[in-house]
Amino acid sequence: MAGKRRRPGCLIVSAVLVALLVGAYLLVDGGLRAFAEGQAANQIDSALPASVTGDVTVSIGGASVIAQYFSGRFDRVELTAPAITAEGIPASVHIIATDVEPRLGGTIGQMQATVDLTAETLNTLAHSTGTPAETTLELGTNEVTYVGSLSFAGIPIGYRATATPSVTASSLVFTPTAAEVTTGVGGFDVSALLPTVLGQAPISVCVADFVPQEVAVSSVRVTPERARITLESSTLVLTQQSLTTLGACS
Repeated sequence: MAGKRRRPGCLIVSAVLVALLVGAYLLVDGGLRAFAEGQAANQIDSALPASVTGDVTVSIGGASVIAQYFSGRFDRVELTAPAITAEGIPASVHIIATDVEPRLGGTIGQMQATVDLTAETLNTLAHSTGTPAETTLELGTNEVTYVGSLSFAGIPIGYRATATPSVTASSLVFTPTAAEVTTGVGGFDVSALLPTVLGQAPISVCVADFVPQEVAVSSVRVTPERARITLESSTLVLTQQSLTTLGACS
């Protein structure tokens, strides 16, 4: 993902990752795991931007926290924000960071984040990244549907399309795979318009400029209740520049 742009944490992932740096240093402030987890959670809450609201909980895996600190690595740090809102956009976020080196410039062996979006939130993101305002994505099981219209002899013909979700490293992609006409025109057969619908460019929802540059989209799973996006990285380092330099949409 080329380019460097700074932008408030619309998807909250980048904000939570930035806070992970602060939290990592506090994990050794107490001898008890629960105390360390509470301290980290409090620091994360205070580090989030004013536009972000919601509670974040921290869980530290592995052996003794102190032993992990002196070994130079934390086995597993888990961050959960089940109901968080960023700039008015709600999401549920779960982040697992493993093999974390708790120092400025330290590495994170692997980071995986899942972000759950409702249909309303997904449409807000889609419209903000160029999808026409009149196009509304409806969630199904491993598919989305949306309506549109084409012109036939100067007459607008409505259709409903079904699209299959997939991903690139930067975006969610919804490719039309089936369609049906929803507007009749007397005795005319307008089914010939359907190949045109299926030949349309997929709907692309870019999320790259909402997350750190080193983070890539790895999968999406759609159910009627939500779209679950999985983000991954094995190259993040604990510097503010790394965690706040956002990706860009090509």
